[in-house]
Amino acid sequence: MSAATAAGRTGPPGPGQAEPPDGEHPGSPGTQDPSGGPRLASWLGDLARAAAGPVACAVALIGLLSAWVATGGAGSVTQVRIEIAHAAVPMRSYPAAGAPSGPARTFLTIRNPTGEPDELLSVRSPVARHVVLRHGGGPGNPGSVIAELTIPARTTVTLTPFGDDVVLTDPARFEGDGTVPLTLTFRHAGQVTVDAAVTAPGTP
Repeated sequence: MSAATAAGRTGPPGPGQAEPPDGEHPGSPGTQDPSGGPRLASWLGDLARAAAGPVACAVALIGLLSAWVATGGAGSVTQVRIEIAHAAVPMRSYPAAGAPSGPARTFLTIRNPTGEPDELLSVRSPVARHVVLRHGGGPGNPGSVIAELTIPARTTVTLTPFGDDVVLTDPARFEGDGTVPLTLTFRHAGQVTVDAAVTAPGTP
């Protein structure tokens, strides 16, 4: 081998030899971008195509959710206006004592968490044809029947047989049941139904 061949040809090509492309010379690294440009561009293209599907789905889902909320599908947040924290109807007598008679008093704890007062207008129950609101009652004192009972704002009101109360007048026998349904109607809060526990005579 000649010295020129061993060292790499630096002169013009000899007869029968092709001229190398512009920018290429024998022994040079060729046209490959040292930064890996062609391969990087291909990889970025594949990544963009792979991400296009999930992105399109996400956009469509957001659009559907927006339409659902706009049409009221998401519902609305309703403020709790009245809470019945406790409800009980004591037995008039123990079942073994025979058929009970007379009115049944109640224990009710009513909470108004709102910033405006409300009024308890009426109470009904399937075990009694008549249910009345009484003011100032107690042992030996039936109190007076009232048309409504105010529940002040941000206040808890406790109704008991020893004061303001809800009275079931001459109800059907309920002493063998576990609960007594009561539906309370308020001026602003509307109807609230609760299952009052049947408790021992005189106990909340």
